[in-house]
Amino acid sequence: MSFTKGDLVTRYSYNHDVLFRISSVKDEYADLVGEDIRLKADAPISDLRLVQERELQKRRQKGKEKEEFSYRLFRQDYQLMKEKRNYQATDGFTYEASFFQLPAKVLHVDGDQTYLKKCIELYNRIGLQVHGVHLHEREMPVQIVELVTKIHPDIIVITGHDSFSKNKGPKHDIRAYRNSKYFVETVREARKMNPNLDQLIIFAGACQSHFESLIRAGANFASSPLRVNIHALDPVYIVAKIAFTPFMEKVSVWDAIRNTLTGNKGMGGVDTKGLLRTGLPYIEEQDLSSLP
Repeated sequence: MSFTKGDLVTRYSYNHDVLFRISSVKDEYADLVGEDIRLKADAPISDLRLVQERELQKRRQKGKEKEEFSYRLFRQDYQLMKEKRNYQATDGFTYEASFFQLPAKVLHVDGDQTYLKKCIELYNRIGLQVHGVHLHEREMPVQIVELVTKIHPDIIVITGHDSFSKNKGPKHDIRAYRNSKYFVETVREARKMNPNLDQLIIFAGACQSHFESLIRAGANFASSPLRVNIHALDPVYIVAKIAFTPFMEKVSVWDAIRNTLTGNKGMGGVDTKGLLRTGLPYIEEQDLSSLP
């Protein structure tokens, strides 16, 4: 069977576990990109199976159900956080007050343009201000300082594609990873601009990334502790939890990752303060969203 760029396939050698899209074909090998999982791989043509429409619809429906489940869990958390903020802002509902809130500004740098689009759609659905930038992973360390200087984000997401290859070395060797070294360099450059873990929040990593190196470099949250694949939308849920938590409250690692689709096998980090600030009074004529 012949395969072309854009075909949706699975791999016989991995029991058809991940749905891939072919990004290129050369000789007897194909470069693959995960359709929902942040994973890049290559495989011989003989190892590929073309996914038929009926199976594709079933896979997409199952994936959509998982995404909606995570979103509903987040909305429940968000509603509880909102009620708590309202209670605190009105001193236990003892008086009426119109208050405003200054949510965090997010810079999301992504090595995959399709995933970036999906993430921005979720940020907008949740109600977060995001600046999305598509960069190849190797360009991120060079561009991050300029982006941070221009945008002044409160949260940075550094993600894209990654993978571990046991043929290149053991799991502790960062040289055995496709893009972890670029993510680590990018985190270091960003952290030089603001070393405070509670003033600049950083998420970094993708599928199977070298978690330990990312945390040592200065990331608050990273993937992947057990070198598993992560879902394309997982970083957004971590960001949202931090962004909607008041700045005087701590967000535990478990609270940050429990609404992700991957959980603690693919996500980890350190306890971090929230970033949301509440103010009084609300002035209807003033557009507070434009404040720095």
